[in-house]
Amino acid sequence: MTSLNILFISPYLPSLIRVRPYNLIKALAERGHAITLLALEPPGEDTSSLDTLRRLCQQVETVSLPRWRTLWNAIQVVAGQTPLQAAYSRSPQMAQLIRQTQAKNKFDIVHIEHLRGAELGEAVNGTPVVFDSVDSITLLFERVLQAGPNWRSRMLARLDLARTRTYEGKFLERFQRVLVTSPRDRDTLAQLTTTPELSQRLIVLPNGVDLNYFNPIFTPRDPATLVFTGKMSYHANVAAGLDLANKVMPLVWQQLPQARLMIVGKDPTPTLLALASDPRITVTGTVPDIRPYLAQATVAISPMRYGVGIQNKVLEAMAMATPVISTSQAVSALQVKEGHEALIADTPETMAQAVVTLLANESLRHQVGQAGRHYVETRHDWDLAAAKLELIYQEAATEKVYKTF
Repeated sequence: MTSLNILFISPYLPSLIRVRPYNLIKALAERGHAITLLALEPPGEDTSSLDTLRRLCQQVETVSLPRWRTLWNAIQVVAGQTPLQAAYSRSPQMAQLIRQTQAKNKFDIVHIEHLRGAELGEAVNGTPVVFDSVDSITLLFERVLQAGPNWRSRMLARLDLARTRTYEGKFLERFQRVLVTSPRDRDTLAQLTTTPELSQRLIVLPNGVDLNYFNPIFTPRDPATLVFTGKMSYHANVAAGLDLANKVMPLVWQQLPQARLMIVGKDPTPTLLALASDPRITVTGTVPDIRPYLAQATVAISPMRYGVGIQNKVLEAMAMATPVISTSQAVSALQVKEGHEALIADTPETMAQAVVTLLANESLRHQVGQAGRHYVETRHDWDLAAAKLELIYQEAATEKVYKTF
């Protein structure tokens, strides 16, 4: 395939935490495409991925997004029609950089990342845009209203839901292609679109997993140790972590008092940190590398009440051949067979029993772990996603430019 010159615009730095843009850039670069990355640095952003990104890309430029700017952006739209999530990343400096970069280079395609980056598309002129919505935030907010862990998350969802529905419904008027990670997210956006005849331009591009990075480490696993991973400031993970510690583990401890739980991921909330007062629970906070925790755990567990898109935590555990126990919600975007690639349980009682069953059966753990690894090898390689994205870019680049900001 002919090498493409790609302008990649992101409202944050792609990284091992923001795995989708990071791995798409990595796979596209390895397939011979030239990538110019323009990324915002929001408050508190981890910049450790910059050296790798500069090796992968022809050019990397970043623009600081200070906290005062995000607050001002919110104040400007709080009584208007633009969602807070979309307004968050408005940046005159980034808009100017986009225009300057386009003036100096001829790009075949522009790739814009996430709802938070959508407003940055206003600065793009004359080049077809592929917009990666990743998930439907409308769908996420609907689920937060039903099952959010606290009043604050539910209040923010209620505040932004109606205008997010309207905003997402106009994506296809603005961009040549819109990508999502799961069929359910695609269906939601298709129902919202104000131009139904264009809904064929909504495309599912599943997440992958870096199969070389997340590779099974064949060392003895700790006995009776469960691991739950993710960004622990994210409300869906907070809800899941609290359910796990307060509803599932007490039932497990009735039968296996020696069982331990590790909650692994950056920025745990005070409510999650407080769980570590129980000596059987470890809350790590930020770790430099999540793989050792997945490698040493007996079982990976994902008790998500709600969510959208694909749960990377599940794919990463499977890639490490760590047997997975999950709610049906957490694997709803996957085609796993229950009892084969994962054990699925939707109540505290059935989840606790699945934990006890796996911890008591080494042969079953090995079988589920190996089946999970095979599943991601055949369905969720980032190179497969990049190959599909190449074709999407090619098709989009031949069509007229849509833009009605």
